[in-house]
Amino acid sequence: FQEEKNIRWASRWDYILESMPHTHIQWFSIMNSLVIVLFLSGMVAMIMLRTLHKDIARYNQMDSTEDAQEEFGWKLVHGDIFRPPRKGMLLSVFLGSGTQILIMTFVTLFFACLGFLSPANRGALMTCAVVLWVLLGTPAGYVAARFYKSFGGEKWKTNVLLTSFLCPGIVFADFFIMNLILWGEGSSAAIPFGTLVAILALWFCISVPLTFIGAYFGFKKNAIEHPVRTNQIPRQIPEQSFYTKPLPGIIMGGILPFGCIFIQLFFILNSIWSHQMYYMFGFLFLVFIILVITCSEATILLCYFHLCAEDYHWQWRSFLTSGFTAVYFLIYAIHYFFSKLQITGTASTILYFGYTMIMVLIFFLFTG
Repeated sequence: FQEEKNIRWASRWDYILESMPHTHIQWFSIMNSLVIVLFLSGMVAMIMLRTLHKDIARYNQMDSTEDAQEEFGWKLVHGDIFRPPRKGMLLSVFLGSGTQILIMTFVTLFFACLGFLSPANRGALMTCAVVLWVLLGTPAGYVAARFYKSFGGEKWKTNVLLTSFLCPGIVFADFFIMNLILWGEGSSAAIPFGTLVAILALWFCISVPLTFIGAYFGFKKNAIEHPVRTNQIPRQIPEQSFYTKPLPGIIMGGILPFGCIFIQLFFILNSIWSHQMYYMFGFLFLVFIILVITCSEATILLCYFHLCAEDYHWQWRSFLTSGFTAVYFLIYAIHYFFSKLQITGTASTILYFGYTMIMVLIFFLFTG
């Protein structure tokens, strides 16, 4: 035995991590994702610069009323584009919760990249995420309130309560049921009752008041000014072709973002279910940024296409287009369960799918 003076105590495991064969796969996946992003960015830029520029230039040149009659595509729906969506309350709540999760994920991964959250310290990542989520109630309340007000909503109390309790409530209920199963099985992985009470206390005593504060400021501000007036009578939407109908568009929209993340997803699922160490937070942060860009660009692209088809119901569609990535995530998790894991027993299967559903919901809100 010979002591190595050059190796710091903190980096004593690095030689094991460096010998793992995953890194080249990661670079391959990053390059693959970057190609998708470049392709999408090119498409979006081309549409924005060429088409919109041409359209707006032509629009500005129209002086005579005869020309003005010949509007086409997305300009035909300018009087309906800011019509409040159906179920605007739910959409605003989802947007608020999604903003909360987005900021939480960004900050957690940023800290993990800087090395504050060591993979050796189990639970550090989760603790950081939960604490951040609790503290980020204010942006959630603010965003939900701003959107709800711009949709012309009046029931602000319901909006705040739903933002505070709907999505966190679903996650907590699922988590609690999973925990009951673990208690029933006598597993050491079950979370003690005291910890559950502590999580509830954090939620009710910190997160909910912060959400109310955010919503207060959101409702106090004036509603978002729309650049065009909404017509009194809703315009009739013409017959849509197959790919501009809502469902095919939404299904197509989730493919590209999922293509960016599925290799990372494999390693993350491995680290959760196959007890492998996940330490590549730099890669994960990069993929996170790529995912955000891809979701945005895919949504912009598809939104433009269906506005050109004179369908002005864009709010829910743009949320669900990128949110549909979560459905692909669920399909992949099911495939992973049957192909990679040898899980037997009802309790274990319920646990796997219970925790997967929590991840899918969070991912849905985040991508949407």
